[in-house]
Amino acid sequence: MPVPAAEVVFASAEALPARIGRDDRPLVVMPYIDVAAAKRSAVQLARRAGTPVSVVCIADDRRRGFIAVANAAFRRTDAPYVAYVAQDAFAGRGWLAHGVCALDAGQGGLLAFHDGKWAGALAAFGMVRTVWARGNYAGDLFNPGYRSHYADTELTVLAMAAGALRQDSQAMLVEVDWDKEAAAVSPEDRALYAERAAAGFDGRVSDARLRTLFG
Repeated sequence: MPVPAAEVVFASAEALPARIGRDDRPLVVMPYIDVAAAKRSAVQLARRAGTPVSVVCIADDRRRGFIAVANAAFRRTDAPYVAYVAQDAFAGRGWLAHGVCALDAGQGGLLAFHDGKWAGALAAFGMVRTVWARGNYAGDLFNPGYRSHYADTELTVLAMAAGALRQDSQAMLVEVDWDKEAAAVSPEDRALYAERAAAGFDGRVSDARLRTLFG
């Protein structure tokens, strides 16, 4: 039986399968709390990917937070690329195919999607080359100390310091959050980021400009 070009799977964070995704295509990880929003977004992402893709939507039943759920999925995959998105993501045509091409240019480690806010300067929605990301946090995608904010910021700074950040204006993935500008970030996550930035993120970032870029 032929393998479908796009597959969308729903799972619970409390009962994830042992392995997620495939080793021959990118994996899109979407933690969610609103199933209707996740379904709508996942179908649109898959249809506009422009390349074979697996999308796994993971219900955060116990409110563990985006970071913990994304890390759990990342540890269970052999996919060569892993994108992290939210339940309110809206994609441009060929968003994933353009992203993969950008990562392949010069063996990049992190692709920052054009999200309509940071324009690729910060990977709020991003995609990693799995072999690069595994070496950052002992196998996790994000630093597990964060719960919901700043983990993507730290990952972006690490990629910038390593010359591994990539962008492509055609790799568009926008967060459709009508209340985003009025929403507050976690003060605990902000404080952790400031602490880690001051220490150079475990001594991995010596450039003072990068340590204060998003502070």
